[in-house]
Amino acid sequence: MTIHVKICGITDLASAQVAVEAGADAVGFVFADSARKVSVTRAAEIAKELPGRVLRVAVFLRPDQAEVNQVLARFPADLVQVDYRAVFNPDGSRILPVFREGDDHLLGAYLSGTVGRRFHYEGRASGAGESVDWQRAAVFAGRGRMTLAGGLNAANVGTAIATVEPYAVDVSSGVEAKPGVKDPGRIREFLAAVRQHEKESVKT
Repeated sequence: MTIHVKICGITDLASAQVAVEAGADAVGFVFADSARKVSVTRAAEIAKELPGRVLRVAVFLRPDQAEVNQVLARFPADLVQVDYRAVFNPDGSRILPVFREGDDHLLGAYLSGTVGRRFHYEGRASGAGESVDWQRAAVFAGRGRMTLAGGLNAANVGTAIATVEPYAVDVSSGVEAKPGVKDPGRIREFLAAVRQHEKESVKT
């Protein structure tokens, strides 16, 4: 099973390039208030240097339509990651709705009756490095294309994947030297751990 990997909270070109070279499938640029917030101009400059195979994800919390439109007018987002409470349909973009641990009823309703819907699942506070209950997450992962986030790092991502079986994993604080500053070595270690799990899964 191939796991898609997103490195989130990118703020500089060097980190983005390390992520790409290590095999990341997507990079996330945060436009919400955060230690990882990046300007639209900077994000666009970084994004244009990335190969076409890598998804550019615009990450918001609970923005209004005007805020998203302003970003998308200048930033070439392939996906728009946004709290499910603020889901709308910005032109030319694909929504990745964010559900948090405890949103079980709402997530269940979102997934009911539709096969393979894509969604992001994380702890109660975005960007806080909070792990979720992987056993609970596994129930929802089996019903759609889950991007699992929250407290992941090179040491635990293999176990998380084996337990949850998500479509994708997302990491930010788990590959940082400090909030907002990515550690190249940790990015490489995280990607290596994911790919190693894939290889071991093929053998079993």
